Amino acid sequence: MPIVNRFADFQDDIVAWRRDLHRHPEILYDVHRTAATVADKLREFGVDEVTTGVGRTGVVGVIRGRQNGSGKVIGLRADMDALPIVEQTGLDYASETEGAMHACGHDGHTAMLLGAARYLAETRNFDGTAIVIFQPAEEGGGGGKAMIEDGLLERWPIQEVYGMHNLPGLAPGKLAMRPGPIMASTDEFTITVKGLGSHAAQPHGSGDPIVIGAGIVNALQTIVSRNVDPIDSAVVSVTRFHAGVAYNVIADTAEVSGTVRTLRPEIRDFVEKRIGEIARAVAAAHGGTAEVDYDRNYPVTRNDPAATDFAATVAGDVVGGTNVDTKAPPLLGGEDFSYMLEKRPGAFIFIGNGDSAGLHNARYNFNDEIIPVGCSYWARLVETAMPAA
Repeated sequence: MPIVNRFADFQDDIVAWRRDLHRHPEILYDVHRTAATVADKLREFGVDEVTTGVGRTGVVGVIRGRQNGSGKVIGLRADMDALPIVEQTGLDYASETEGAMHACGHDGHTAMLLGAARYLAETRNFDGTAIVIFQPAEEGGGGGKAMIEDGLLERWPIQEVYGMHNLPGLAPGKLAMRPGPIMASTDEFTITVKGLGSHAAQPHGSGDPIVIGAGIVNALQTIVSRNVDPIDSAVVSVTRFHAGVAYNVIADTAEVSGTVRTLRPEIRDFVEKRIGEIARAVAAAHGGTAEVDYDRNYPVTRNDPAATDFAATVAGDVVGGTNVDTKAPPLLGGEDFSYMLEKRPGAFIFIGNGDSAGLHNARYNFNDEIIPVGCSYWARLVETAMPAA
């Protein structure tokens, strides 16, 4: 089962949809135009049911096969939101929305799933039900969780769920996945340091929170280098340090913030614990105090082994087994498809975007040439998981 010829027939249509979405990016849950476009397309394709407003602005489409004796229900998910980035591509279809850009390829993900939905609604060559899920607010807003809390998995009794993301640096025509953890949990911390302000010319009369904060930043680097087993993966990155408003004043407080990425729950718990211990101990050693606000965000994206094996088989049927990497290294980025994989078995895979700029880069662009591969994967996954008699 190679690339589906039907997708080549209407690839120009899918590219046009993608570029329209790229020209009109929307952020987090404010994807009203995008969601309306998706819903209109699904209705145009003859999708059996189209529901909007799921998880605030998500869209769900139901496509029933020619047969429904199996009772099987498979979910396919794409993300719709863009990023608060000023585009620098110079493309003739570059963003027309000030301060917003599709810098992660969600325009391509949405277009590919729309293409698959059109094909599945036309052919219906499967026994069961395909649920196409278009999700808002992946980029830090937890839209996947919001859709689940709005009854996604119960209103449409999805038994397995699959996701896909493009990957710059992976060649076009290649797909990559792995069983178990494939993307990291994404936590955030803010450490509020309290010292004693003073005149900058009289530092001996202060408990300088900037010095305390600097000590904390340095000490936090030892968590990964000296506390975490080198076999395990962890990232502790300090990304913000705010203190003071004048050259000649030592402030009373400082704020140190950052992110933590891990692949195992035990390491996640350990890093959170060490950040608190280190911050409080360093502050105390300098005569100050530190309060830690630790926020757990997206969980680890963990692929079900059996579903991953199945996805790899389908991918191999589409692009050839030599073009499928089933032992891809996990990425320490986060993905809120993790919430769906916590509730249902499934798999998250990467599709090669080629030699493009990296994700979340102002010069990034989704590679339209990979559209037939992504669409074919979605279609064959449904047809293979729920074969018609």
